[in-house]
Amino acid sequence: MTEISCDDFGPSKVIQLYSAREGVRAVVVIDNTALGPALGGVRVSPTVTTREVCRLARTMTLKNSISGLPHGGAKAGIVADPGDPRKERIFRVFARMMRDLTDYIPGPDMGSDETSMAWIRDETGRALGLPEELGGLPLDKLGATGFGLAECAEVAAPFADLKLEGARIAIEGFGSVGKAAARFLAAKGAVLVAASDSQGAVHDPAGIDVAELIEVKRRSGSVANYGKGARMAAAEIFGLPCDILVPAAAPDVIHGGNAGIIKARIILQGANIPATAQAEERLQSRGVLVLPDFIANAGGVIMAAMEYAGKSEQEAFAAISERIRKNTRRVLEKAAGERVPPRLAADALARERVARAMSYRDF
Repeated sequence: MTEISCDDFGPSKVIQLYSAREGVRAVVVIDNTALGPALGGVRVSPTVTTREVCRLARTMTLKNSISGLPHGGAKAGIVADPGDPRKERIFRVFARMMRDLTDYIPGPDMGSDETSMAWIRDETGRALGLPEELGGLPLDKLGATGFGLAECAEVAAPFADLKLEGARIAIEGFGSVGKAAARFLAAKGAVLVAASDSQGAVHDPAGIDVAELIEVKRRSGSVANYGKGARMAAAEIFGLPCDILVPAAAPDVIHGGNAGIIKARIILQGANIPATAQAEERLQSRGVLVLPDFIANAGGVIMAAMEYAGKSEQEAFAAISERIRKNTRRVLEKAAGERVPPRLAADALARERVARAMSYRDF
């Protein structure tokens, strides 16, 4: 059995799920519910582990806390290929196995989307990030996380002596979050110069047309088929010259082995836990501004919480902008004033609210 590290916050529940009949394996981690029922996405990957889901669940606790949401943090992982032709069946079996975990409200994450949430809602009566036809606010379709990343970048840029207009952007992981981030950053005047996915990367210092790249990705399946600029291996994106690097895919893609070659002035964390602690420390020591995941990419969960509260799309986008801009500024000002990395400043602010909520509860 995987050893689970616990502290004063949790995790409160770590549940291994397995259907021998269907061959469906999953894990649900409910980290902390002091602030309310836990929100967190369902990650689908053949390599997802219990430890990874625990780390992601803690990130959700901190993200929901600092975003001022009345929700705790949780996460689920389904050990499967997102492209499995049995996907609907897998999700329905998973949903039935976790139906009684009523303090967990699932949402979309890597490998899942609004359709997946519709299947879960049909089986359990609860899920967020639902299709519009079911009264939901489809996070990926609306680009909630990418919108929040652009808002975060606009506030953070001056702290790195950078202007967002004209800033060169490289996006590692040109999926739902990466595409939306590219659109919203370009709308603020930034220039996309590189993008990658699982099949390769493209680099053009003169700039990449975001709409055209999105269409190439849709038609061919990879940004590597863009047809302009230089085509290269996906991992090479980390060493390319840029101002803002957006890791928007898998965990720990920035690590001790590649942190030294990164030339960006800002790391805008579009994915959850995209960098190891060692890598973040190394980047900070070089003067790179690392914006923590639970600050930068909170747009998705803020919109999910707005859906839960019955708010409109316009109200959700307004909440994302107001909360992410406010939190980015307060974290970076605290970090500068106390001479600590932004993650330490953000962690302290998030934990303070959870700790206060816990003092009122008797678990």
